[in-house]
Amino acid sequence: MTLEKWVLLFIYLLILILAFFRFFYREKGKVMRRFKAGKAMTIGTRQVQEDDYGICQSAEGFLAVLADGMGKNYGGRVSSRIAVDTMKDMFEEYQAAENPAYFFRKSFHAVNREILKQLDDGKGGASMGAVLIKDNCLYYAVAGNVKIAVYRKDVLVPLSTGHTIDMLVEDRFMEGTITREEALKMLENKRLYNYLGQDGFKDIEFFDAPVRLKEKDIVVLMSDGLYEGMEWKTIEELLSGKKKCQQKAYEIVEMINAGTGKEKDNASIVLVEAGI
Repeated sequence: MTLEKWVLLFIYLLILILAFFRFFYREKGKVMRRFKAGKAMTIGTRQVQEDDYGICQSAEGFLAVLADGMGKNYGGRVSSRIAVDTMKDMFEEYQAAENPAYFFRKSFHAVNREILKQLDDGKGGASMGAVLIKDNCLYYAVAGNVKIAVYRKDVLVPLSTGHTIDMLVEDRFMEGTITREEALKMLENKRLYNYLGQDGFKDIEFFDAPVRLKEKDIVVLMSDGLYEGMEWKTIEELLSGKKKCQQKAYEIVEMINAGTGKEKDNASIVLVEAGI
């Protein structure tokens, strides 16, 4: 057999081997999906950047997390870093996609314990939002006021409501447990009543049912400094078009920086577009 035929035979065998492994891992559900991600943040006019974010991917799925810390003497910065690192560690350690609800509950409570372990109660805390994407299904969880939304066909649809007093009041009013007059007095209070890093941590807000993602959907995680620092319509406009997720994230944060307000909070955004 000539050298040329040996080379062709080798190439054919290599193609067969690659095709076998691709088929095998697809059958096992282990194919790594493609995700396009973008993330950006600004310190605003604050002295310390207390936001943090992270992304993590395995053959099981994709995790994105954003934390908004709070506290004195760098307590917020430490808390948000603990939150992100703990979530990523838990994602790598457990088969999160097998039971997303269990994973979120276990992970968020682990974050709460870890913050309390490293910081005295009251010295630091964090809001946190996390999304898990598996097989084009979106699962999410929130503690505090990080906002999670999906951008689809030029509309940014919020998924989470958050744990601020005004949201609690709205729920209580709809349940009929408080009067309209009581609700109106309390609706302006956007202080958090539930967050990570406190002995009285309650529970998380998470998905009722997974959201089935469609082609060109963008999953959005935002800290309150971002979604309260610009109009919702402006965010929608900046998410439109064919630019990459990273460029869109930069432009949204630059719009925050260009704002005329004297007091600007830390602002962060994470964008995730799944390959369908």
